[in-house]
Amino acid sequence: MERSTASDTASEKANPSYHSSGAVQMRIKSANSHHDRLSQSKSMILSDNVKVAEPVNRHRRNHSQHNLTLADIISTQDHTVVEKEGYLLKAKIADGGKKLRKNWSTSWIVLTARKIEFYKESKQPALANLKPGYKPECVDLCGARIEWTPEKSSRKNVFQITTLSGNEFLLQSDIDFLVLDWFHAIKNAIDRLSKEQSSTSRNLEFKLKRSSSIELLNRLEAESKEPKPEHRKSLIFRLNYSASDTNDRNRVKSRLKKFISRRPSLKTLQEKGLIKDQIFGSHLHLVCEHENSTVPKFVRLCIEAVEKRGLDVDGIYRVSGNLATIQKLRFVVNQEEKLNLDDSQWEDIHVVTGALKMFFRELPEPLFPYCFFEQFVEAIKIPDNAICIKSIRNLVKKLPRPNYETMKILFEHLKKIAAKESVNLMSTQSLGIVFGPTLLRPEKETGNMAVHMLYQNQIVELMLSEYSKIFGSEED
Repeated sequence: MERSTASDTASEKANPSYHSSGAVQMRIKSANSHHDRLSQSKSMILSDNVKVAEPVNRHRRNHSQHNLTLADIISTQDHTVVEKEGYLLKAKIADGGKKLRKNWSTSWIVLTARKIEFYKESKQPALANLKPGYKPECVDLCGARIEWTPEKSSRKNVFQITTLSGNEFLLQSDIDFLVLDWFHAIKNAIDRLSKEQSSTSRNLEFKLKRSSSIELLNRLEAESKEPKPEHRKSLIFRLNYSASDTNDRNRVKSRLKKFISRRPSLKTLQEKGLIKDQIFGSHLHLVCEHENSTVPKFVRLCIEAVEKRGLDVDGIYRVSGNLATIQKLRFVVNQEEKLNLDDSQWEDIHVVTGALKMFFRELPEPLFPYCFFEQFVEAIKIPDNAICIKSIRNLVKKLPRPNYETMKILFEHLKKIAAKESVNLMSTQSLGIVFGPTLLRPEKETGNMAVHMLYQNQIVELMLSEYSKIFGSEED
């Protein structure tokens, strides 16, 4: 047991609650005593209603951080819901509008409600986030565009994502249903973001209009209740001005209605020569009627230019030309200006081929008319090669004259391209991939898009391989 000094005994008598307080008592002897070191003693009496406070750990890395699991760390980093993830081939072909060299690589792709993240090939991409300095490549889907682009690669099932910032990505898989599933999942995410953005803007506009209207009414009400003498004149002036302003707007509306009702129709303007018929975007038979021919003049000029200086070019019709220059060439053609494809501004042959593909792509009805689409698909499914060729030949003979003549000249030209495969690396299969969706497509897209694309490519490839049998004379 502890010993107490005389002074301690006196303190106990002076303070009756000395033992009942339950506080921890610290006794420190002075350094002047006969002891060489300090001594401490603690009272062993504690009250029942007093709780001993646990020591606070001031260390920066306390025990709560040691007990965190890997799942806790990952969950604190990202709260977005993963809608779809898996492996696809990816190639980034533009960064901020600047074209990049196409380089395919396998990526683990994670799709969320707003973005796509590309990880390096890994079975557990989430672990990559824990590495210091590692950040996955992200694609913001807000305002992005998605489209099938078979002409940009010799691979099949290729689609492109273009962001608002000018980044362009190609995604591809050899498995038809897999790439189709990815295409629809990303497209749905983009469409959903577009709807949310438009809804948000409408709500914001409504709130702004409502708030501004309430503020205006409150201000006018406050001014009209007890207007000061010096402000009465200005208030009357504002009321008169608003009434006259309303009358002016009504007069302007009535004049606009009269002008719109009297304006000439598009046909009248075309007959007077004020609006010229467009080459791009017009029906094939209208272009041929306007030029009094069976094959558009622009198609002939492009084919002649390519055969003159493009048969040996690597990736002809597959490599894309400069889009701005292609649009300039389109404008010149639509304005019926004299076109000289030997001019230096069209020296890049990929611009000429790009414009020719754009012409066929923008036809309101493709070169293979919509009503023939299912018939060509059924014909290519025939297992007997001879019967298949004969069926396709019969269908080609039934096409309208402008479609048949244009198709015959185009496929004859593409056959010459394929003949130079050893130099330009464009086989009949590659040309089928490029021109299949451009020349042949259904009127309404269905869930069989990937299957249709396969048949489109096969039809063009077969017609190039068996050109003489399909477009030759009636004698077999």
